[in-house]
Amino acid sequence: MDQPTGALADILAAAGLPTSGRFRTSAGWVSRAWIGDDVVVRQSTGGARDAYRHETAVLAALAGTGVPHARSIAVGEHPDGPWSVTERLPGRTLHQAWGPSDEHGRRRMIESLGAALRTLHRVPAPSPALRPPWLADAFAGADWPAYHPPIVGTAERLAAEALRRDGADVEVVTAARDWARAHVGLFADAPPVLVHGDLHPSNVMVDGDEVSGLIDFAEAVTQPADVELDTLLRWCAHPDEFPPTPGASTLDPGTLVDVPRWLRDAYPELFAHEHERDRLALHAMTVELAIAAHHPERAVQERAFRNLTGLLDGTSDLDRVLGHAQ
Repeated sequence: MDQPTGALADILAAAGLPTSGRFRTSAGWVSRAWIGDDVVVRQSTGGARDAYRHETAVLAALAGTGVPHARSIAVGEHPDGPWSVTERLPGRTLHQAWGPSDEHGRRRMIESLGAALRTLHRVPAPSPALRPPWLADAFAGADWPAYHPPIVGTAERLAAEALRRDGADVEVVTAARDWARAHVGLFADAPPVLVHGDLHPSNVMVDGDEVSGLIDFAEAVTQPADVELDTLLRWCAHPDEFPPTPGASTLDPGTLVDVPRWLRDAYPELFAHEHERDRLALHAMTVELAIAAHHPERAVQERAFRNLTGLLDGTSDLDRVLGHAQ
């Protein structure tokens, strides 16, 4: 624990907060953080334009709704990168709490998460087509980030972009495009709602066995509610892809087998569509097509082709995880 200096002291002063107290540093994927007794300070190290301002607008929409979340205190710019200050929520991340907990405690956490998500999905979105600015840039022709929430109706565009890359698996991408084209009508009657968009255990705070808040709304969008399941089910299938920080230890996948069933029991509407598997498969295909089209690493691109094959033939990790929800 260190006294504020450098960029942290600058940010606290700009936010009108005392430049004293003890803070613990934490490194993230696209930001660094300083965690104090009452506030959390984050500073971006990536290129996601206006991510904190987008998050602040979403947090303003959550005020008074009953959705557990951290209140935004201030956002701003610093020579070292954009910054955000939010209140510190009680407890620790679900990732930190999971291992030491027993089965009863883990189920209670997931039940509490289901209740929080149901409340979130009933909140009127700040706009009917809410997008983070960096994702809006992609729609306008800028570089498309490889990781983002699935957006219904974008699979065909992403497939076209994937086919233009050297080494593309033309047969698999074409089949995924055609499958997506045939199934996008499943969302014709799906009302868009406010979804978190990046819900994994490092973005959920728990106090005891109860969710004290959802954090990091930088990827929040308006989409059908079951978009929320894409990241959650990926986490259940491959927790090693969701370490809290690069190189950190991940959760034992054997402890996650019952998470889909617990979540379904807590929030059955999220799984209720008669064609839910196909809807979730289309979400997953959209993400895999984005990776195939835009991820810079060849090995990750090839894994996306394999994942698309599994989604097409019914042998994917999604199918395996959904089997545990029955």
